[in-house]
Amino acid sequence: MDVSKYWKTIVDTLQDGILVVDPHGRILAMNPAAERLTGYTAAELIGKSCRMLDCTGCEIFGKGPGENWCGLYARGDVRAKKCLITHKDNRLINVIKNASVLRDAAGRILGAVETLTDLSEIVRQQQEILELRKSLHLEEGYHGIFGESTAMQSVYELVDNVGKTDAPVMIYGESGTGKELVARALHDVSPRSHRPFIKVNCAALNENLLESELFGHIRGAYTGADRNRIGRFEAAHEGTIFLDEVGDIPLSIQVKLLRVLEEKEIERVGDHRPIRVDVRIVSATNRNLERLIENGRFREDLFFRINVFPIRLPPLRDRPGDIPVIVEHFIRQNNERTGKRILRISPEAMERLLAYSWPGNVRELRNAMEYAFVLCPNGSIEMRHLPHKIVSRPAIVSVNSSEGSGKKERLIKALEKTAWNRAEAARQLGVSRVTLWKWIKKHGLEKPG
Repeated sequence: MDVSKYWKTIVDTLQDGILVVDPHGRILAMNPAAERLTGYTAAELIGKSCRMLDCTGCEIFGKGPGENWCGLYARGDVRAKKCLITHKDNRLINVIKNASVLRDAAGRILGAVETLTDLSEIVRQQQEILELRKSLHLEEGYHGIFGESTAMQSVYELVDNVGKTDAPVMIYGESGTGKELVARALHDVSPRSHRPFIKVNCAALNENLLESELFGHIRGAYTGADRNRIGRFEAAHEGTIFLDEVGDIPLSIQVKLLRVLEEKEIERVGDHRPIRVDVRIVSATNRNLERLIENGRFREDLFFRINVFPIRLPPLRDRPGDIPVIVEHFIRQNNERTGKRILRISPEAMERLLAYSWPGNVRELRNAMEYAFVLCPNGSIEMRHLPHKIVSRPAIVSVNSSEGSGKKERLIKALEKTAWNRAEAARQLGVSRVTLWKWIKKHGLEKPG
């Protein structure tokens, strides 16, 4: 069968938009799918410049026909290029563009044909998935990190953005705030996620052991070195190395670490042969590095190399609204580990947790919940199950208390301030959404019509 006479029917049936342009970029033809995609009718576009679509993937020279008109004619084709075009109603449309130059038998440019694949629905679905992931941070955590406060949501966003790059990251935070979890999250969202994640506690080793741990050694490098040993940098090749407590690294090791950053090479202790390493560096500290620099205990040039992108973790006392969420997580976790059936924590016990300053941050809260699980047989964690130093602290006044003034008013004020957004009201009051719901029922409150 001769199909040449059916090409128009074939082209008009395609779901991808097709445009044919002349050597000056004027549109010669388009199919119905292109009309639907751009919002323009063929009558509105044919004879007009392709510039009307304002495609972000076009490199327009505009200095003449053919190769002098745009990058497509200069290169000969475009393959699977993600672009944005402007719809007739000024909306931006995500498309994938493929294009090829059309030539006659003598090789002269006749024009070009472009296909535009609509990605709008795919992009919309991806955005919905992203929003859903964000909404699930409360229930399932973000890479093992729990908290729905504004401060923690900002941390999650920073991790998502910088994790996709190779920029060195410095994580600041008090002991117990979860710096290692953030470092691992950076690795998990990165293109290096399928490669090793190697941690080094720089405060746990003396100078000689730390150098060998980081860079490795050869046999006979020092007493006791009876075999060759690769270091953590070699082990982390093509992956991520996490330098915890980087502020404790001795100056002599800082010099060698700077060389690794600048030259991407290491030398094993006792050897002078350079070994190439491709490693993404994430560092963490709870110390004031600027002060260490002033005191001559940390190199300024190294600081600027590892502090390219700082992430600061808030202490737990600055985000008390996250405590109920974290407690619920630890209850689930300890139930699975111990086989117990502890279902809740009493309001009075929760008030004590909210009143405490948590100098040890999330790590201390985890220890407190493990302590409570030892003493609590089943059912509900009560005040008597909490560590003494938490129970002995004066409790804050809670809206759940039946005594004192202004309890119900605080609840009403929080609900009115948030337009009855229960999740936000719970955050402001520092309780879980379940507790907030119980308080609303107790006081017989109803959302205004």
